Amino acid sequence: MAEYDAAQVGDEKGDAAFTRSSPYGASYEPTYSGATSFLRCQYTRDLNNMDVAVSGVPFDLATTGRPGARLGPRAMRAASTNLAWDWPQGWDFNPLDKLKVADWGDCIFDPGTPTTWVEKLEAHASEILATDTGMLTLGGDHFITYPMLKAHAAKHGALSLIHFDAHSDTWEDTQGRIDHGTMFYHAKEQGLIVPDRSIQVGLRTHNPDTHDFNIIEAPEACNSSAKNIADRIKSTVGNNPAYLTFDIDCLDPAYAPGTGTPCVGGLTTRHALDILRALEGINLVGMDVVEVAPAYDVSEITALAGASIAYQLLALYAAKP
Repeated sequence: MAEYDAAQVGDEKGDAAFTRSSPYGASYEPTYSGATSFLRCQYTRDLNNMDVAVSGVPFDLATTGRPGARLGPRAMRAASTNLAWDWPQGWDFNPLDKLKVADWGDCIFDPGTPTTWVEKLEAHASEILATDTGMLTLGGDHFITYPMLKAHAAKHGALSLIHFDAHSDTWEDTQGRIDHGTMFYHAKEQGLIVPDRSIQVGLRTHNPDTHDFNIIEAPEACNSSAKNIADRIKSTVGNNPAYLTFDIDCLDPAYAPGTGTPCVGGLTTRHALDILRALEGINLVGMDVVEVAPAYDVSEITALAGASIAYQLLALYAAKP
């Protein structure tokens, strides 16, 4: 880890996203001003020697309910300015002291040609992964995870999926459709993920076919300790390379109303953060937070929850073996 001080990261100049000279360290810039990169990290597409690239995917054309998740990356970046001065809850280090993190910006596509965007997002991810830089992706609706899985599986082999959600997203579908409720069915069918080494947490909608995924439904997830849930996840995944995806509707809408398909009876933000903290030691190779739709939010609590979860994922990535 490189040494740094506050002046080196651009705090005295403002707009640390552009002016900081070191990729390490927290930023103490006022929350209400400046460019809103994720956690005030440097905006750059030069990934030489970077550890993690944060990338937004403002896409919601696969949404089956309320649209608006295309605005999620911007909302989570803005909310993250409230977190940038401190480290994530429960950890005794700041991942920004251990990881060189860059905000790559957003993967942009033409919404008038939706049939091309899967290949474009996969290529975007593959280009970043080719530099041996990890990815933290901010969605966007949940279908964005499908091309991300394609890129990560191409690099790491068949993945264990750790999936926090109110919905299974494994409903059977015809090949080629874009639907945020079916992409893990496609991923399983294509061998991108290994179902019996994968686990879904917080489900509370009915799907008669588990497709051999391990499942911790919402009542059990809400009533079990964070350690017990994390231990089950760890025993399921083992040392297999894992991709963790967190759909914000895994949280109860009392804690995350700003989402397209809210479903009551979910996890509290506190419980979710504790579960993530207890996952220390997993072989995390990719991660995303999706389905934040700020048009339905209240006082930005959903965006703040999403940004806080994303910060936890950075800490998990920093602590991996």
